[in-house]
Amino acid sequence: MRNKPGFTGGRNIAMKVPPHLYDATIRFYRDVAGLPIIEQLAPSVVFQFGASRLWIDSVDGLSQAEVWLELNTDNVAAATSALQASGVVRRDEIEALPEGFEGFWISSPASIIHLVCRDTDTG
Repeated sequence: MRNKPGFTGGRNIAMKVPPHLYDATIRFYRDVAGLPIIEQLAPSVVFQFGASRLWIDSVDGLSQAEVWLELNTDNVAAATSALQASGVVRRDEIEALPEGFEGFWISSPASIIHLVCRDTDTG
């Protein structure tokens, strides 16, 4: 019997923004929406977004903003198998992950990028 993974929404939301929109986007979330900045890691600024963290990342070569989501799992190996069996497209080429990181990139049917990674709250 195959071990079925559990999935939950992660705490990170990434907004990938073209450089020409980056400063205005930061000003919107900081000055208009009044969200607190919790980290500045060039070329990213991280805002508190309720229970989530909203990362605004400047990305060369984009023509419009993209939203990327985090999907946590209690079992990365089982998630890999289950997603592959369901025909979900892996997108590991879009952004390198740190050496030894337990996770990978996928695309939903609506072309939304998701980082699938081990839920650090479950150990």
